[in-house]
Amino acid sequence: MWQSIDPGKLSKKENYQLLTSAVLPRPIAFVTSLAEDGTLNAAPFSFFNVLSAQPPLLSVSVGRRGDSQKDTARNILEQGEFVVHITDEKNAEAMNETAASLAPDESEAERAGLTPVESTAVKVPGLKESRIRLECKLEQHLVFEEGDTKTDLIIGRVLHYHLADEVLKDGKIDVHQLSPVARLGGRDYTKLGEVFSLDRPD
Repeated sequence: MWQSIDPGKLSKKENYQLLTSAVLPRPIAFVTSLAEDGTLNAAPFSFFNVLSAQPPLLSVSVGRRGDSQKDTARNILEQGEFVVHITDEKNAEAMNETAASLAPDESEAERAGLTPVESTAVKVPGLKESRIRLECKLEQHLVFEEGDTKTDLIIGRVLHYHLADEVLKDGKIDVHQLSPVARLGGRDYTKLGEVFSLDRPD
């Protein structure tokens, strides 16, 4: 038996529940951005992935609250820069803490006890507690709108990598050393499970 469902007949919440519990696991972008007054914003987003290696592009989707942009999207559009941190077992609790709804002039990074570190290619600080940091500049911004829902799609170009020695091996990330954490549906997350390999066909 199968269920055949038209997404056009579902509410926003119903579509969200189906998509976020079907498309998984999802990597979590732990993003820092700077407000106009210098406040360091930090927030997690699991609608995130790599778009291209050449040029090195990634995407972060940021849903709006009604017609209001979230701090992260607004900051990126105003400043043109941001830093993406990869979520792992060591920073997952702090990442979750930054999901709190704070005023634009309140720092989620400060609330979570995170340590800002100077970036190389952008003005936005990174977070010392993250072992992979990707410094990015805004490459493109798209807005998707349906009904009363708007979403800001941020496409960033990676300008600089910061990688802790223990997670880098032969030019690649050692996933066992990184111990990445991914998002499932609802409040659920997952750790790295069994890893297996498949040879690609000729």
